[in-house]
Amino acid sequence: MSDFLAGAGVLIAAGASAAAILLPAGRPRSAAMVVAIVLFPILILGDQWHTHQIVDLRHDTGRIIFLLAAGAVVVAALAYIFRRLPILLPLAIIAALPFRIPLHAGGDTANLLVPLYLVIAGGVFAALAGGAGGEAENGASLPRPQASPPVTGPASRAATWLPRVLAAFVVLYALQTLYSEDFSKGLQNVCFFMVPFTVAYALIEDVKWDTRLLKLVLIVVAVEALVFVGIGTVEYLTRSSFWNDAVIRSNEFHTYFRVNSVFWDPNIYGRYLALVLVVVTTALLWAKDRRNFWLLAGTIFVLWIGLAQTFSQSSFIALLAGLAVLAAIRWSWRWTLAAVLVGLVGAVLVVVLVGGKGVNFSRINIDTSGRANLVQGGIDLFSERPLWGYGSGSFQKAYANHRENKDVPVSVSHTEPVTVAAEQGLIGLLFYAALIAVAIWTMTAGLKGRRAGRAAVLAAFVALLVHTMAYAGFFEDPITWVLLAVGAALASTPFVATEVRDPT
Repeated sequence: MSDFLAGAGVLIAAGASAAAILLPAGRPRSAAMVVAIVLFPILILGDQWHTHQIVDLRHDTGRIIFLLAAGAVVVAALAYIFRRLPILLPLAIIAALPFRIPLHAGGDTANLLVPLYLVIAGGVFAALAGGAGGEAENGASLPRPQASPPVTGPASRAATWLPRVLAAFVVLYALQTLYSEDFSKGLQNVCFFMVPFTVAYALIEDVKWDTRLLKLVLIVVAVEALVFVGIGTVEYLTRSSFWNDAVIRSNEFHTYFRVNSVFWDPNIYGRYLALVLVVVTTALLWAKDRRNFWLLAGTIFVLWIGLAQTFSQSSFIALLAGLAVLAAIRWSWRWTLAAVLVGLVGAVLVVVLVGGKGVNFSRINIDTSGRANLVQGGIDLFSERPLWGYGSGSFQKAYANHRENKDVPVSVSHTEPVTVAAEQGLIGLLFYAALIAVAIWTMTAGLKGRRAGRAAVLAAFVALLVHTMAYAGFFEDPITWVLLAVGAALASTPFVATEVRDPT
């Protein structure tokens, strides 16, 4: 694929995915979704056509035919199921979030979100088959904008701005791949993350979110997390990891043993458990039935054991941030703020005292596994090109080309704002900050009556945001897009004070 075609394809795919969250429901919107999900694998194949992984796959015709046929059957089956039972679409997307499938080719392994991509494709073709305002075969409404009366007020105004800012950021990211020092990496980020996750945002936001669906989501994430903890506990007790050679080697040299369960990275596993803990804790704080209270309490206990086995400092901090948000909503934001400030002061004092006279940068860098150096390197890159940066996806190559310490293996700065600043400059930082501001505005506007659903989404989003300050992965994590979509959907849903119809 020529550079011109690759660049044009990235822009078209990004534009189509942006249209998916901006256009009203109907065939043009469904067509935009189809263009987006069809283009992204084509662009990936075109970009990687001459790599040994794709060359190895190209020479195995039988394997290609099998994979394509299996994928088509799965997508068709999912589209049929989603047309008949639309409520399964958001549940399937959320259930598929943690799973990456290792694909072996050319002696290398790529861990891809294949289950999630298949679910998204099934949802898109279900919407396309239903057309504008169509109905499922059993008469149930297809996933589409809620039929509830229009909502006015700060929450609805915020909810209308969120998809606009999100779409603008996706298009900007695609534009900034055109001058990136690592165009291939930028293209992969657009195609593997930005485009399919934006389509998933559109599908989830369209669903009518009510108490029943929120309870089902709680059950799905809690059960999955408990299963993951069970797998992680087996790893911990047997002192053996199922995959990721880097984690296996690291455990051999440490006095403690970190688990990753079905996740590739213990920190991503810890992030997932922290977010589920926030959601389950929300349900506990708003529980009215004693049996449910103790069931949720037991779930929290087990999940906490699983989180402790990850030894993920960033996940512990993220969990504390989410719990602080819940405390502020449920009880008092003033007392919560005071407690947070006291905790921060205590943390600073510990760092200063451990470091001796002043802050010992070398010690901090060791304690953070070299992340302090990465952050400093990202800041240096930003200072060299403060306005437009080195281009989307360029951090690794720019760090190697423009830093003195070129032998340090690096992919991102492990601090999302620093990565955005280095790659996209002030322009990208402006859109990144605007997206976060509008997202929090959407999730907090009109948050009255201490509604559990919206409280859970807000607390989980804050926890995720805090985690990305120490481990990045904001836009590359599909959970981010799901939280944004559910937050926007709940903000647009009218509050009904009955137990049956309360949407939050």
